[in-house]
Amino acid sequence: MYRVSKSVSFCYGHRLLNYQGKCQHLHGHNARAVITLESSELDERGMVMDFSEVKQLVWAWLDREIDHTLLLHRDDPVLPLLQEAGERVRITEENPTAEVIARMIFDYLKGQGYPVTDVTLWETDSSCAGYRPV
Repeated sequence: MYRVSKSVSFCYGHRLLNYQGKCQHLHGHNARAVITLESSELDERGMVMDFSEVKQLVWAWLDREIDHTLLLHRDDPVLPLLQEAGERVRITEENPTAEVIARMIFDYLKGQGYPVTDVTLWETDSSCAGYRPV
């Protein structure tokens, strides 16, 4: 099995509901997602996928959906105020944790037909979460 991984960086804000600690407050992250693709065969170039192609396919979506966006649970009480103020907000069905964001990226890539096997989201330099299906 061949495998390639590509790292992409982006910024987002969020807060967690039903959480006791710093993350219960609105805050932001300079995040890095590491996307891994696998294939049992290489393409005509001898690649699973070119690294720049991986970046392009995920960056367009990240830029449109998550980068410099506030991710909030649909029940967050500040949501109407931020929407009214014209802020860039993406509503999530679950708490917008690093685990959930990793799965969002995975689901997008898988839905586009790419052989993604896992996504790791580095929320800080020392903390990451990931998603891969079982």
